[in-house]
Amino acid sequence: MINIYEAVAANNRKSVVVIIGFMVFATLAVYFISQAIGVYVGYEPGGLGLAGAALIISGLISFGGYWFSDKIVLGISGARPADKSRDYLFFTVAENLAIGTGLPTPKLYVIQDTAPNAFATGRDSKHAVICATTGLLQKLDRTQLEGVIAHELSHIRHYDMRLMSIVVVLVGTVALLGDWFLRMSWYGRRSDSDRKSDQMGAIILIVGLVFAVLSPIIAQLIQLAISRRREFLADAGAISITRQPEGLISALRKISADHEPLEAANKATAHLYIINPFKSDSPQASRPEHRRGVDWFSGLFNTHPPVAERITALRRMS
Repeated sequence: MINIYEAVAANNRKSVVVIIGFMVFATLAVYFISQAIGVYVGYEPGGLGLAGAALIISGLISFGGYWFSDKIVLGISGARPADKSRDYLFFTVAENLAIGTGLPTPKLYVIQDTAPNAFATGRDSKHAVICATTGLLQKLDRTQLEGVIAHELSHIRHYDMRLMSIVVVLVGTVALLGDWFLRMSWYGRRSDSDRKSDQMGAIILIVGLVFAVLSPIIAQLIQLAISRRREFLADAGAISITRQPEGLISALRKISADHEPLEAANKATAHLYIINPFKSDSPQASRPEHRRGVDWFSGLFNTHPPVAERITALRRMS
């Protein structure tokens, strides 16, 4: 057993380590790809002009998505505003937990779908939204619903939407620069000055090409790792709010045991939900031993950690 606050602190530390590693990798990738583009078009190595352009483009796109994230996601999901008389339990649970955390009560929305699930979105605590499906509100009891809403409030309290927006900017920058360089090397023609480039320029071109090919994939994997780590943190944060681990544990079990896919979800919004809405998750303990390596590799591309691991982590908390 570990203390709840120790669990939150441990998850925060692990998140910080992953994020710092990602920042270092993204910096190296952006630097070498931008330098390789410069060498390719005939400039001497040095400067970050192309990297700056990529940062501006990906930053503007991501900022627009971040600023209007609630409206975009709610529109894609076909959600309706929650009605206090119709969704009374949803309102009372969210209001009570928000008061306990000192956060403003988020706007509440409902997706008309019998698959149980929920997510939080919005650019900050004052513009936060919690959205639940009708299946979640109908199939969970109050204690289970408190666990789910507390999980989403924890995402809001820890600014996870803001963090992931920054991560998206960096991933987008790496992918954009890599795509530019690969297109130039495939369709373009090096200048005469490049043909006479020194050995350092040739090395930069090779390193830049390696980064251009591998960086988008690696950056995406790290982004998914950060997403999974924040789920563990939100689970721990939920217990610090409700003081009832069993509520969230039983909610996770019930949601994952319901194999109905959420029709309103898509690949762009799947990472927001408390559990993978496509229902591909299943306890790894039930898998044959020879499948464990395959499961581990495929797990690198998942937006959520396995439910079994989340429950194990929750059971260690006191």
